[in-house]
Amino acid sequence: MSRVAKKPIALGKGVELNIQAENVSVKGPKGTLSIAKPAAIEVTIEDGQALLSTSDAALIPLTGTLRAIIANMVKGVSEGFERKLELVGVGYRAAMQGKDLNLSLGFSHPVLFKTPEGITIATPTQTEILVSGNDKQQVGEVAAKIRGFRPPEPYKGKGVKYAGEVIIRKEAKKA
Repeated sequence: MSRVAKKPIALGKGVELNIQAENVSVKGPKGTLSIAKPAAIEVTIEDGQALLSTSDAALIPLTGTLRAIIANMVKGVSEGFERKLELVGVGYRAAMQGKDLNLSLGFSHPVLFKTPEGITIATPTQTEILVSGNDKQQVGEVAAKIRGFRPPEPYKGKGVKYAGEVIIRKEAKKA
């Protein structure tokens, strides 16, 4: 077994793990998430912790992956996940219009981004965007899509970047 798969998953208060033959679902205060699993991987609950095991040698790497995904699901339904984006550039702004995100990114037109189901987008200031939800993969995907409208460029650093992201700057061409 991989080292990751051997670690138990701590189930917090209010988190319920439901194991079926080919499906694992996690229910908590922030919602419900589920994932399909191979029948050869066994998930058991002992003393408020979930343990994964398999007897098939070919599924050992997948067991570690499934353990990490289930651990993220448990954290998501209890605490949730959040990604913070920053807008850098003169005139770059973000504002919410109902459930849609309206971005002004230096194009000749505003960019409208429709918020997917299960994701919450907030703009505390005009240059900050908070993407939050209970599914880690979906939160990261939505943040990457928003960043993809205008990724930061290496000369002035203008664009949409993750909070704390370091943009490696290039020196401009000299005459």
